[in-house]
Amino acid sequence: MSEKERTVYIDYNATTPLGPEVKSALVEDLEIYANASSMHAAGRLARARIEQARNAVGSLIGAPGQSVIFTSGGSEANNMVFHTMRRLIEGSGNGEHGSEISERNEFLITAIEHPCVLNSALYLKNLGFKVTVLPVDEYGKLKINELEKALGGKTLFVSVMAANNEIGTVQDINKITFLVKKAGAFMHIDAVQAAGKLPINVQDIGCDYLTVSAHKIYGPKGIGALYAKKGAPLFPLIHGGHQEDGLRAGTYNNIGILGFGRAAEIAAAGIEKYGEHFFALRDRLRLGLEEKIPDIKINGHPKDVLPNTLNVSFPGAEGESILLSMDMQGIEASTGSACASGSLEPSHVLMATGLGPELAHGSIRFSLGWGITEADIDYIIEKLPPIIARLRAMSTLY
Repeated sequence: MSEKERTVYIDYNATTPLGPEVKSALVEDLEIYANASSMHAAGRLARARIEQARNAVGSLIGAPGQSVIFTSGGSEANNMVFHTMRRLIEGSGNGEHGSEISERNEFLITAIEHPCVLNSALYLKNLGFKVTVLPVDEYGKLKINELEKALGGKTLFVSVMAANNEIGTVQDINKITFLVKKAGAFMHIDAVQAAGKLPINVQDIGCDYLTVSAHKIYGPKGIGALYAKKGAPLFPLIHGGHQEDGLRAGTYNNIGILGFGRAAEIAAAGIEKYGEHFFALRDRLRLGLEEKIPDIKINGHPKDVLPNTLNVSFPGAEGESILLSMDMQGIEASTGSACASGSLEPSHVLMATGLGPELAHGSIRFSLGWGITEADIDYIIEKLPPIIARLRAMSTLY
């Protein structure tokens, strides 16, 4: 196969393609066209299928279906929780939580959260709320001692991602949640990258809220979900009709929801196989790059990491140049810096781990998924070394 004929998509943390079974289900579900809020037979069929999907998404995270609220994606779900906390502080809480909220007004997040969490927290900070950004160690793990010091009688809410989208580091969510709940605060977990890759059970974790998204597990884009523990306060971000028990107005996205449900069923059934399969492929890629390219740095935790995620810094080579050079060889990955999105700033995640700007700008994220083969991995190992050698030879700093 010639270079131009081969395409290796290895950017699955950004988004996954529709799974074949999900795609087939979507085609069939095009016939489920009725408004799920309608009372006639077609509407009742649509509603029944939506509730079936709701239960499937709940099963993926160990939650009862009635605790799952469908949203347009992970960003909306995360924003909904921050909106709820703001409403509680501003005095809109119900009687059940009013007295305990009156003394609590502080938010805690980590330095490596997804932008939708970071910017939600920054928005509240700009409004005058107290927001503390907790540090992580060199591997991207939340420093538990810093969390313990920050928790107190004023802490209302803590948001920690289960697994990082850039470096793949997995947090000690059970321990973190235990400490947060012991302090009397609400606990939110952004599990968008973890769901479908790692076993998750909200009952065992004990969190109040958890976010998932369909397009990270081979489902359609534009659909996500928020788990809210029974009794946890929740206020609508979008007002209008009665959908989702009045918590998320808008006509149901039948196709998206049904596709999400099918993707969740498949992901739940394949969790164990997923870990074994992708850890092996990830190791093949890591070992191959370490053997063929001198002076590289693997970012993220060496063990507590997503099975499919490998983040590598290449000193002396700039990330955008690596990315574009790989793209010319048909290798589609992501850079660890934010340059491609129009920002000149390096990755906030890598900077939070103590990596300097040069290494942060020279990092590449490989995120594997179903469809990646050993031959694809070997192709990357073959094509990347001469790219790095060429870029380093052009560098005045290496």
